[in-house]
Amino acid sequence: MNIPSKSELRGLMEQHNGPCISMFLPTHRVGEAQQNILRLRNQIREAGHRLLLCNLRASKTEVLLEPMQALLEDEDFWLHPGDGLALFRSPDVFRAYHLPCHFKEQVIVTNYFYLKPLLPLLTDDGRFYILALSHNDVRLLVGTRYSVSETTLPETVPRSLDEAMQYDESDNELQYHSSSSGLSIGKGGRRPTVFHGQGVGTDDEKERLLRYFQQVDRGLHELLRDEKTPLVLAGVAYLFPIYREANTFPFLLHEGVPGNPDKLSPETLRRQAWDIVEPVFLQARQVAAARYSMHAATGQTSNNLREIVPAACYGRIASLFVAIDQEQWGTFNPTTNTLHVHREARFKDDDLLDLAATQTLLHRGSVYAVEHTQMPDEGQLAAVYRY
Repeated sequence: MNIPSKSELRGLMEQHNGPCISMFLPTHRVGEAQQNILRLRNQIREAGHRLLLCNLRASKTEVLLEPMQALLEDEDFWLHPGDGLALFRSPDVFRAYHLPCHFKEQVIVTNYFYLKPLLPLLTDDGRFYILALSHNDVRLLVGTRYSVSETTLPETVPRSLDEAMQYDESDNELQYHSSSSGLSIGKGGRRPTVFHGQGVGTDDEKERLLRYFQQVDRGLHELLRDEKTPLVLAGVAYLFPIYREANTFPFLLHEGVPGNPDKLSPETLRRQAWDIVEPVFLQARQVAAARYSMHAATGQTSNNLREIVPAACYGRIASLFVAIDQEQWGTFNPTTNTLHVHREARFKDDDLLDLAATQTLLHRGSVYAVEHTQMPDEGQLAAVYRY
């Protein structure tokens, strides 16, 4: 699977040259490759029909659909499907993601990419990272309540202690081996940590591990720099304090999954890590819901879609609850501040719930994607305004 980073998803939220095609379909992980291909073929045909309704010339339609058509013949693409497939195509964008999410079949063609089915991956209560560390291996897993997959590490992340030491620079040797002289100063003006205790044999070995983990941390920076997603360490317990010394990612949780991760399956790691992150997610959501209740009837909250959609587009929402299992179709013109709500989807309609959520995220607000029965108030949206 190739789960998109938050920066990739934020890129999809931004304005693109239209038309924008969003496709979602369920896929089978094993034994049903032809069924998966048939579903995609049918959706491509549907997208072509909708582009025709947009009065797009046949030549431009063919160019837009060509990358998706090519997937039908790409055997490698179907080797490792997830539970769902999401595709996004515009004149300047093409993205295809195998995801651990169950989607209903949808083809949306509007002026924006339709992202509401991916809100659990976009919001801070939807996913977490597991960094599985050992002397011999480094793995980064992306987990949710129900699924887990391994993500590709940047090339700058060493895959083992031995590999890290091959490229360890000579000035690092000076930094960590001259602490007794009083000349070496670590990051932030601190003197290098001297480790004592059980777990590994000598202070030299602990210093090697620290340098190894510093390289891992630096390599992960590009991938995680825009994330606020919890990170859980998995490894032998004595490695935890050493990695925390090297760590610069602010959302590393204090508690980790103890044990040798080389011997644990991704699903076992996910299950144990979920016990750690679930209270964190619930607490953040509960605080947001309590804030909504506290400010109800003060003019600082709303559950009115006609008020929330414009406020989201203008960056006025601090936190938003959205009913992920519902849809509300219509249009909003930010230039004229005109909003139309329709009982059923019409040509070129947007899901206004999707629009409110993605605009809130683009303006750095918090979004909580929940079932409608978990909303803090009646309605499909519940917002706390910035003040």
